[in-house]
Amino acid sequence: MAVKVFNLQLDVAFKSFHTECEVLRRLRHRNLVKVITSCSNLDFKAIVLEYMPNGSLEKYLYSHNYFLDIRQRLTIMIDVACALEYLHHGCSSAVIHCDLKPSNVLLDEDMVSHLSDFGISKLLGVGESDLYTKTLATFGYIAPEYGLEGLVSTKCDVYSYGVMLLETFTRRKPNEFEGDLSLKQWVSYSLPDAVMDVVETNLLTPTGIRFQKELDLVASIMKVALDCCAESPARRTNMKDVVGMQQKINIQLLAC
Repeated sequence: MAVKVFNLQLDVAFKSFHTECEVLRRLRHRNLVKVITSCSNLDFKAIVLEYMPNGSLEKYLYSHNYFLDIRQRLTIMIDVACALEYLHHGCSSAVIHCDLKPSNVLLDEDMVSHLSDFGISKLLGVGESDLYTKTLATFGYIAPEYGLEGLVSTKCDVYSYGVMLLETFTRRKPNEFEGDLSLKQWVSYSLPDAVMDVVETNLLTPTGIRFQKELDLVASIMKVALDCCAESPARRTNMKDVVGMQQKINIQLLAC
């Protein structure tokens, strides 16, 4: 097991603890971190979670000791998409995670990914499609309407998922770009003819017999990511369609 202890010296800790407990006790899905129990008194608050021995997606992307191939990366991101599909469409009240990023995607002993950290998540009431919040998530992953207006909806998670999908295959963090250039723009300028300019080094081998097919499939993955990152929430793909498209790409990848 793993224990998440909340720093009660921070004003947001009490709200974060209660939000995470309230949300996670309602949810059951193979791609969500399982809560075993919680501990709470005036001086101490913690959540006991299922232990994820392989750490986070962030560790695998940015450590020189690990390397994920195309299929592993796609499988991990399909798992995340399945978790979001459940949160957005499979619960009696839709749940908005609000803070999707590689450090919040944890990997078990079989490299199955589990979405974690629901401390700033939001529950939509009956008939609600969005709501306002003053709590900001991690810079670089936030949808425009979330960052500018504090307006959150399931479409904000779709946007963040798209950014994380781009990051997973480029190994470039969204907050490392300066000026008007963003990760989304950098990738979009390179599609469809210059995918090799943005994909992580060594992910594709130009001399391999499967190179062109893999290149085309990675371009398809990037296209899905960019569709998720549309500026207008109405133009973003929903997570049901994202899961379907990613699974189709995975079947094609297996056939290479």
